[in-house]
Amino acid sequence: MKTDLDSLMQSQNLDALLVIGPAQHNPAMRYLTGGGHLTHAVLVKRRGEEAVLFYQPMEREEAAATGLPTRDLSAYPYQRFLTESGGDHAEAAAMRYERILRDLDVTAGRVALEGRVELGPNFAAFTALQRRMPSLELVGQAGDSVLMQARATKEEDEIAHIRRMGRITTTVVGRVADFLSGQRLRDGLLVDADGKPVTIGRVKSLINLWLAELGAENPEGTIFAQGRDAGIPHSTGNPDETLRAGKTIVFDIFPCEAGGGYFYDFTRTWCLGYAPDEALALYEDVRSVYAQVMSELTPGALCKQYQERTCELFEAQGHPTVRNRPRTQEGYVHSLGHGLGLDVHEAPWFGSTATNEDRLDPGVVVTIEPGLYYPERGLGCRLEDTVWARPDGKFEILADYPLDLVIPVGK
Repeated sequence: MKTDLDSLMQSQNLDALLVIGPAQHNPAMRYLTGGGHLTHAVLVKRRGEEAVLFYQPMEREEAAATGLPTRDLSAYPYQRFLTESGGDHAEAAAMRYERILRDLDVTAGRVALEGRVELGPNFAAFTALQRRMPSLELVGQAGDSVLMQARATKEEDEIAHIRRMGRITTTVVGRVADFLSGQRLRDGLLVDADGKPVTIGRVKSLINLWLAELGAENPEGTIFAQGRDAGIPHSTGNPDETLRAGKTIVFDIFPCEAGGGYFYDFTRTWCLGYAPDEALALYEDVRSVYAQVMSELTPGALCKQYQERTCELFEAQGHPTVRNRPRTQEGYVHSLGHGLGLDVHEAPWFGSTATNEDRLDPGVVVTIEPGLYYPERGLGCRLEDTVWARPDGKFEILADYPLDLVIPVGK
């Protein structure tokens, strides 16, 4: 939580955070400002003090709405620094950052850099800044930064945002199911009332439209993959492919609030019309593991123990896993889940990089998504829900939706 940020900075010997970029689609800036239409801002947070936001003058109202102390960037005129630097943009940017930091008395110590920005010019600017301010140590944090660690545990208002995105997501999923059910089959292909084939691309266009209508967006796309593609976990599906009866469809949807706010993550596996025996058997194996893992979630437990447990359960069913066959491309090939918030993938982690810091502590939001994949057999299956570890020790799926495999389709 944000209230943990100062202690986290202390534990990593950080004296300040320097965050740059827009407030939209920039998790670090969004987390500390609450968002808004800030196209380029600079935020400095000293340990033990409130963050200060530097804004473009045209965005003064948006900056004021954050509730943070603010300063106008026009007091640090870039053109003047550019003239003084002889036209060197990297040096001019460094001079501007130096003036900002000195005005806040950040002149020595360790300063962590955060923000989602263009790499090249900013690398040049911060290289120049380091040269200009040798008493500062500019730190780029790999792995779970202090902000990522703070973000792992959600506050009540963050849960409300994610819950709302869950409602939007499942509403759209329901519309997709209704749309598919309203079509008919001809020679095993899904066609509309005019006899035109219904393609994956058409379904995805409807998904994007419905998300936009409900105040969400889809910056990372949607997985809607059929048959062999369903057997490759991150195949997004062929947009030109016509939907077919009896083929497994992995439908993984992970939209966020418009403007780059909180995400939701959700997967169902469907068959149109009917499920062949082989698809039904695979689905039942995944569903039983999903149910078992969900029933065993325990507050404070290590996330990696659930990855081990998932491998154990799938192996008992006769499937290869990343535990007994690390390079397998069939069976269970990924981790059980991940944290979710302002990034669709964030701490805590369940997979091979998980540490003893990755726990189901009260306040975390994680996905639980076991799956099995057999591309050469034209099969794939995954079930996923987003789960909140509540302060009372219970685990809550933030948006319920049926686990049905078969979507009925007209003849």
